[in-house]
Amino acid sequence: MKKIPVIFIYLILYTYSAVSQDYYVYTTAESEDEVALIKFDGKKAEAIKRIPVGVWPAEIEGPHGITVSPDGKFWYLTMAHGNPYGTLYKFSTETNEVVGQTTLGLFPATMQISKATGFLYCVNFNLHGDMVPSTVSVVDPETMTEIKQITTGAMPHGSRISPDGLKHYSVAMMSGELFEIDAISLQVSRVLNLDDAIKSMAKDHANMDHSKMDHSQMDHSKMEHENDKMKGHKMVHSNIKPTWVIPHPDGKKVYVAGNGSNEILEVDLGKWMVTKRFPGDKGPYNVEVTPDGNKMIVTYKSAGSTGVWDLNTGKEVARIKNNRRVSHGIAISPDSRYAFVSIEGIGGEPGSVDVLDLEALKIIDTAEIGKQAGGIYFWKIEHDN
Repeated sequence: MKKIPVIFIYLILYTYSAVSQDYYVYTTAESEDEVALIKFDGKKAEAIKRIPVGVWPAEIEGPHGITVSPDGKFWYLTMAHGNPYGTLYKFSTETNEVVGQTTLGLFPATMQISKATGFLYCVNFNLHGDMVPSTVSVVDPETMTEIKQITTGAMPHGSRISPDGLKHYSVAMMSGELFEIDAISLQVSRVLNLDDAIKSMAKDHANMDHSKMDHSQMDHSKMEHENDKMKGHKMVHSNIKPTWVIPHPDGKKVYVAGNGSNEILEVDLGKWMVTKRFPGDKGPYNVEVTPDGNKMIVTYKSAGSTGVWDLNTGKEVARIKNNRRVSHGIAISPDSRYAFVSIEGIGGEPGSVDVLDLEALKIIDTAEIGKQAGGIYFWKIEHDN
């Protein structure tokens, strides 16, 4: 075997070290009326831009949800507080200036754009309203026109799209339901009452074929989902209090944060039933899965920590204490290497973003932003030579 000349080894090492990757995420500061653009170079994280948002200088308008278009050219922001309705804004990623807006429902929150339909789907959380079924707004982001509001459950959250772009998933925090919407027909296709599903597991009904059940006939705690039937609505509060749902990249299952029951639920989409329960720390809030499908990242809002789960073994491999309290949202880099976790802080503390190395299982650095860091979404990776 021929030896490699030392000079070539040095050239290889130099080339490798000369090529770096910069990661960019957008994060909201809900009590500051700001959005921060975070840059992470593999070692240091910092807010390179802090973008003022909103139109009322004397009011806190509450930037809450944020997402980026599939082509990376635009970012979208929900301003949750309104009179009474909230607003969706469209910004250019090139200039970070507003290029469009539209009115949505009561307290619009999380959202995502389908690669299949091109539509944006946003849950209207209705935080300050009565505990009645709320809606998912469907928006054409090109014209910034709301096409339809689809009625789901009470306090919907965790608006996420299936990998193929054909299904929309959300959970209703107070009524404890998982909703599947057909992204093309814009109709609710299936509803799963999570509290009932857990009771069924306890009664050893896991072998039932729920995919053949007529879900339109299920008793969802006497809930009526049509707008004209809301009067006299009877609400039964969920023990699970789901706050987030994320589809697995394989498209076969979703994971739900049980904020009230301190667990994460795995739902098999073929069987349409809960198949696994992952006991976690206090107050699971957001859940994300790495693009390679191997890890699940969970923010434990009440505990101020973040959990890293190995989905191949079903074990939590790390529980990392965040640098501030009230852990919130998660964005994961496309290479499955880093998780960016927004931390709200307490009182007058600034918000922050912890960068977690998902291989070393530790926090590398923290970027400080405005108060009550919340919604967070990954924008892009840039390669520098």
